[in-house]
Amino acid sequence: MSADAPTLATGLHPDTRTASGTAVGGATLWFTGLPSAGKSTIAHALADRLIAAGVRVQVLDGDAVRPHLSAGLGFSRSDRDLNVTRIGWVARLLAGHGVVVLVPVIAPYASARQQVRDDHAAAGVPFAEVFVSTSLAVAEQRDVKGLYARARSGEITGLTGVDDPYEHPTTAELTIDTAVVPLEQSVAQASALLDGLLNPTEGGTA
Repeated sequence: MSADAPTLATGLHPDTRTASGTAVGGATLWFTGLPSAGKSTIAHALADRLIAAGVRVQVLDGDAVRPHLSAGLGFSRSDRDLNVTRIGWVARLLAGHGVVVLVPVIAPYASARQQVRDDHAAAGVPFAEVFVSTSLAVAEQRDVKGLYARARSGEITGLTGVDDPYEHPTTAELTIDTAVVPLEQSVAQASALLDGLLNPTEGGTA
C-alpha cells in the first residue's frame, strides 16, 4: 500500500461476529448528514467497538476515500452522485464478502442514496441508513474542518448545507442528533441497528 493510500479502520478475524459474539455475514451502515454533523465520529467509534469484538469491519470515510476512488471528480450534482454510487458499490462488494462496512459520507441527494440502497437490495446484502440529523447551526458552530467559515467568506462554493442543498432522508432506519445524544449512546444505537441487520430473525441488539 502506498504512503498516499487512505487510512481506513480495519479489523480482520477469521469469523465475522456481532458485538454479542454471534456469527454473522456482512452489512453496510451508511451515515449521512451535514459536514461536521458527527458521522465519522460515530462510525469510527463503532468500528473500534466491533474490532474489539473480533468483527471484520471497514470504514469508508468520504474524506479518505474520495481522492483515491473518485480522483478528478468535482462537486457538481452528477459528480457527487457518481462518487456516492462508487463508494456504495465498494461497500456492497465488501459487505457481500462478510465485512461490516461503515460509511460516513454526506451523500446529499436522495436519489443517489436510494441507488446505493437498491444496489444492496438487488445483491441481497443487508443495508441501513443512519441519518445524523445534527442541525446546520450546531454543525457550523463545530466547523471541524473550517469549511463553513471558508464558505461564508466566499473562499469556497458548493458546500452542502450552505449554498448546495442537503436532502433530508425520509426512510432512514435510525436518526441521531449528536447535539442531544451522547457519543456512547449514539454508538450503542448504531450497534443495535447493525445487530438487527445481521440477525433479522433474532432481533439482535448490541
